[in-house]
Amino acid sequence: MTQQTEQDVLAAIDLGSNSFHMIIAQLRDGHFQVVDKLREMVQLRAGLDSENTLSKEAQDRAIACLQRFGERIKELPAGSVRVVGTNTLRVAKNSWSFLRLARQALGHPIEIIAGEEEARLIYLGVAHALAFDESRRLVMDIGGGSTEFIIGEGFKGLRRESLEMGCVSFSQRFFLGGKITRTSMRTALIVAGTRLRAIQRPYRNMGWTEAIGASGTIRSVANIVKENGWADDGIITPKSLDKLTEALIDAGHVDNLKLAGLSDERASVIPGGLVVLKAAFERLKIDRMIVSDGALREGLLYDLLGRIQHDDERDRTVASLARRYQIDEAQADRVSTMAVQLFDQVSAVWKINNKEYLHSLQWAATLHEVGLAISHNQFHRHSAYLIAESVLPGFSREDQHALATIVLAQRKKFPKKAFKELPDELYKSTKRLAVLLRLAMVFNRGRSEQVDTFVKLKVIKKGLRLSLPAGWLAKHPLSEADLLQEVEHLKNIKIKLKIKEY
Repeated sequence: MTQQTEQDVLAAIDLGSNSFHMIIAQLRDGHFQVVDKLREMVQLRAGLDSENTLSKEAQDRAIACLQRFGERIKELPAGSVRVVGTNTLRVAKNSWSFLRLARQALGHPIEIIAGEEEARLIYLGVAHALAFDESRRLVMDIGGGSTEFIIGEGFKGLRRESLEMGCVSFSQRFFLGGKITRTSMRTALIVAGTRLRAIQRPYRNMGWTEAIGASGTIRSVANIVKENGWADDGIITPKSLDKLTEALIDAGHVDNLKLAGLSDERASVIPGGLVVLKAAFERLKIDRMIVSDGALREGLLYDLLGRIQHDDERDRTVASLARRYQIDEAQADRVSTMAVQLFDQVSAVWKINNKEYLHSLQWAATLHEVGLAISHNQFHRHSAYLIAESVLPGFSREDQHALATIVLAQRKKFPKKAFKELPDELYKSTKRLAVLLRLAMVFNRGRSEQVDTFVKLKVIKKGLRLSLPAGWLAKHPLSEADLLQEVEHLKNIKIKLKIKEY
């Protein structure tokens, strides 16, 4: 076997509410060739209790699956693997404690992504799988706990929504114990239709030329209507959904379902999934839907490829946010340049010499003053709030939280409480990036002078040594005062800052 570089093989894992999926692909001439796929129905959502706490049994199932996945990708470097958790891990109160164990089992970082980010990645996967032209399309994906709706043109999503309804959650709520009745079906359809009311008008007004379904639920429905002769070539229609609905009601219980095209493992969640799909057809006036093999995991691969090839959605997101709040671009560039210079001098010793950390520092420098659009007073808090609460395509929940924390820590007292709320694996690196941003700001308070690399920074025992040219402090008394104050602030987080001239 020929030796492969770390970018030859990429892997994406989707920790869904119903199933965990892994896809491994080899990169050749800018295109993917899938070399392996793994799927296990973990039914994580089924382990949520009434207080949204994930049961030990569900966690054990998930950990066992991730150990098997981890064995397959243990040789791949972190930069070649992307792992995301979706709805169930978004809502579970104990998701962070579970993720600590899950990361150990898998051997790679795991991100939790917001519903809109999930929708973006789903559309990206479907668009590439079907080689979309510039026609407008509707993409729908039914997961275990949420359903995503995206309207887009070509490879660009124009509108994205994630609604709290899925095949597992609706099956558990309306078809308790697997029992199916006409009344429960009608009740579930009303609830699903009510949730769709929020998007039905804007979506129908935008319109589309073709509707496409992704995910196991919609593929399963397509298989059933095809195998039973209710629709041609697996194209889902309102009439075929009516026939499937009647078949489920006639069966009366999921254990009695003997439909061609329906797998045993899918039977327990098909009632809830069908309700969501049927409600969408009715509310959005969908007359036909084809099915795509591409979905979230394929979208993850293409997003990961974009990052490797310097076409990162996060860069576009940061630039867009900066424009929206009309930041001082020259000042942001000065702070960013200085921060990168400091990063280059200490990143290896501080063990943050990773391009992801560098990008985070640059994004924080770019956005550190967005809060000025609200008020100069406490602008760092406003900046952190805008970053934490805005929809940031491309960012995971943890990455967005870490970015907001770096920006919050840019001045005044160090926000210890905010750092304690970070996942363990992000705590130390985020704190160190915040220190570099703080120092970069000290040297750019004048908002005009570009500080060159004469500022020398070195990691020493229990802290940092900052070295400046002889006489520089005397010529810059304001900066000297700021640096002395910074010595005190960093002392509170047990980092000694020594200042000397050379």
